[in-house]
Amino acid sequence: MDLNTLWFILIMVLFIGYFFLEGFDYGVGMLLPFLGKDDKQRRVIINTIGAHWDGNEVWLLTAGGATFAAFPNWYATLFSGFYIALVLMLLGLIVRAVSFEYRSKEESWSWRNKFDWLIFIGSFLPAFLWGVAVSNIIRGVPINARMDYVGGFFNLLNPFALVGGIAFVLLFILHGAIFLSLKTTNDMLESARNIAKKYWLYTLVVIVVYVIYAFFATGIYQNGALPIIATIIAALALISVTYFLKAKKEGWAFVMTALTIVFVVATVFSGLYPNVMISSIEPAFNLTVYNASSSAYTLKVMTIVTLILIPFVLVYQAWSYYIFRQRISSKEDESKLEY
Repeated sequence: MDLNTLWFILIMVLFIGYFFLEGFDYGVGMLLPFLGKDDKQRRVIINTIGAHWDGNEVWLLTAGGATFAAFPNWYATLFSGFYIALVLMLLGLIVRAVSFEYRSKEESWSWRNKFDWLIFIGSFLPAFLWGVAVSNIIRGVPINARMDYVGGFFNLLNPFALVGGIAFVLLFILHGAIFLSLKTTNDMLESARNIAKKYWLYTLVVIVVYVIYAFFATGIYQNGALPIIATIIAALALISVTYFLKAKKEGWAFVMTALTIVFVVATVFSGLYPNVMISSIEPAFNLTVYNASSSAYTLKVMTIVTLILIPFVLVYQAWSYYIFRQRISSKEDESKLEY
């Protein structure tokens, strides 16, 4: 395996970590105004992710930084071509972060309710836009011989991409609902479990439609056996979620939604390789792990640094989740709720 392929795989792993960890953050944020019936319940919901949401976003920063360093041409084409979508995504993340910090600065319900809806918007926008972005990457976008994106913003809002956006939103809601069932107690646990059972069916139907659509609209399933195998594993994991929810085994249900996300991302990357972006104008204009990469020396230095530092990062994040593993009760003392 050459370093170009290794870094393609490492970036895939970073996006897997991001969608897995930030996925349930987005899901919790989207469920907040609907699942929380009063301010105390909403504070409990927010505090289930309060210790982790900002740390989970670091996976995105790392993935973006790794893409910039390892595949600068990919980074340049992606971020310039998807500029408006990425700015909207960034604004959503900023709005969400500000809302987490400011919602409890005033006691009034009106004040807090407005920020709760901003948390919903700031969670929905990135989830939806990631689905749109990923769908366009595998479908292909107008890229010319100079590796420039020559389409517009509305070119990205095609039917396939919109279905992808909805699929991502529903998958993250399901992931977030199951996470809440792991982190809450009593009535909140039951409510989260019921929401998960309800959204499991919606998620399954939309993802089936999306996969069928992808089979005809993209070439990822003509790129060897790996994308097909990854899709089958993702489908089996998603189907099994309903069994574990009915058996009240939320831990295993969470593992299954996590595996669904892992193998959805694996489907995308294995279906693309060796491409990183597909040109809808001419296949010869595709960006690949070779024509979009940095020099061999740069990749070598990055590999050495990564192998030294990444274990420390993984141990630290695992430790933080272990420390804050306890469930949060709706009967919790108000003073113990951070947000």
